[in-house]
Amino acid sequence: MTKHFVTICASLAASAIMATHAAQADTTASSSNAPQVSIDQPLMSLLAGERDALGKVTSNQLIDMMNPPADASTTAAAAKGSTKTVSDDQLQCLAQVLYHEARGESRQGQKAVAEVVLNRVDDPAFPNTICGVVNQGNGRSCQFSWTCDGRSDKIANRAVFSRVSDVARAMAGGAPRDVTSGATYFHTPAVHPSWSKRFVRTARVGAHIFYRKPVRTASN
Repeated sequence: MTKHFVTICASLAASAIMATHAAQADTTASSSNAPQVSIDQPLMSLLAGERDALGKVTSNQLIDMMNPPADASTTAAAAKGSTKTVSDDQLQCLAQVLYHEARGESRQGQKAVAEVVLNRVDDPAFPNTICGVVNQGNGRSCQFSWTCDGRSDKIANRAVFSRVSDVARAMAGGAPRDVTSGATYFHTPAVHPSWSKRFVRTARVGAHIFYRKPVRTASN
């Protein structure tokens, strides 16, 4: 039972009991020497009045009572969480990076790598599209080594690619980025890039360690 419904019932019942008391004013005065009657009479009148009032409520009115109009802030929050539209080629790029960089990781580990790509898209220091981020650089400056290591990028395991594609679709569609705390870089424990000493370590998920650039303030 909602608070809205209870409030309406109380209002209806209050109106009913006021009418009942008005009609029985003389009787109450003459029976004041009976304590039990004076205690129970208002309660019984209240219940009877509430029952009578509710009996006059139509089915449609009852539905309206139980389902008040949605609060504006709730409606706005729902709209804010709506799914983003991402083109197929951008989804393909994200799925490919998950396949080549994180296909052996748990779903959480794959989400973490997806976060890095999407966080870069939002960072002015990087390209503003998923494919732009994934394919940024060439030779030794490639951001993702599989894009320029000279090996075939052919998808050998379609079942695995289908699974990472689901992760890519969810993350690109607006799923919460709650794994890496805003990371824009990652590496495996097998390597020790020089930049890792300058950046803030945010998480370790599976076989990857994640970092973000330190926040610059006016004092530094």
